[in-house]
Amino acid sequence: MRRRRSSGSRACGNALPASERLLALGADLPVCLAPGPCFVGSIGENLEPAPPLPRFYMLLANPRRPLPTAEVFRRFAGPFSRPARWREAPADVEQLAGLLAERGNDLTEAAMSLLPEIGDLLDAISGSPGCLLARMSGSGASCFGLFAAADEAAKAAAAIQVTQPHWWVRAAATATGGAVAELAGG
Repeated sequence: MRRRRSSGSRACGNALPASERLLALGADLPVCLAPGPCFVGSIGENLEPAPPLPRFYMLLANPRRPLPTAEVFRRFAGPFSRPARWREAPADVEQLAGLLAERGNDLTEAAMSLLPEIGDLLDAISGSPGCLLARMSGSGASCFGLFAAADEAAKAAAAIQVTQPHWWVRAAATATGGAVAELAGG
C-alpha cells in the first residue's frame, strides 16, 4: 500500500507509518489521517480518494457507552453492500445528503442490537430541525447529522445536550481540505 501523509505530518516533516501499522492502532486511523475525503471499505484499510465535498455543518454525538468494534463485526450477519461510489463532487450539502441517503451503513443494525441507545441517538439527531441526514459512523457508537446551516447544527446540539446530558454532543463544520472544526457553543 502507498503511504499517505496528512497535512500535519507534512508540517513536521515526518512520513506516516504504513497503513498496516496504522490499522494495528485502530481501523479508523488511516482515514482520519488521510489528506482529504475518502471512500472507506472493508474494516477501514481500503481507502479511495473521493471527490471534494462542499462545506457543511454537522452534529456529532456519542452515548458515552462502550461498543467494542469486534463485537459489532461478530454480530453482523453480512454480506456487505457493494461499493457505491460517486465520481462528481456534490454541489452542496443537500446533494451530498441525497447521495448518502441512497447508501447506508451495513453495521448499524448489528451495532443497535448490542447498544439500542444508538437508535435513540439517531432519532434525536434526525428529529432535529434542519437535519438533512442522520447516520451511525463506522461500527458505532458515534452518530452524525448533516446540516446546511451552522445555527441549525448548533441549536440541535444544544437541544439534545439538554435532554441527554450524559451524551457527548458537538456541532462542527467542515473546513478547506476536509478538516473539521468545532462550532463555538456547540
